[in-house]
Amino acid sequence: MAKTAIVILAGTEGHDNLGRLVNGLITARESVETDGDEVKLIFDGAGTQWIPELEDTKSDHYDLFQTVKDQASACDFCSSAFGVDEAVNESEIPRLDEYGGHPSLRSLVEEGYEVLTF
Repeated sequence: MAKTAIVILAGTEGHDNLGRLVNGLITARESVETDGDEVKLIFDGAGTQWIPELEDTKSDHYDLFQTVKDQASACDFCSSAFGVDEAVNESEIPRLDEYGGHPSLRSLVEEGYEVLTF
């Protein structure tokens, strides 16, 4: 059994950031498909910008995202800072504001999660 927290920090600009997103989503899907694993998928920083695209049914990565959406959450502060408040609200992805408006990665480590950043 693995406990993994996948944090998407890569923004939407550049092919390399798309690769980071897709690798993070695939890693999350692998955990979802593995009995006994626990996974949290957190969009933080510029990574919050992906949420409107991933919610678009025409997105190349819509189907992949749907397989892990139930594990997804977004940084409350960064959703505002990166201008995707409305999209995050519409997606119904929970917002995290555990430490100064941001997710608490320290708490995840304390709970035994391995934190992977993409």
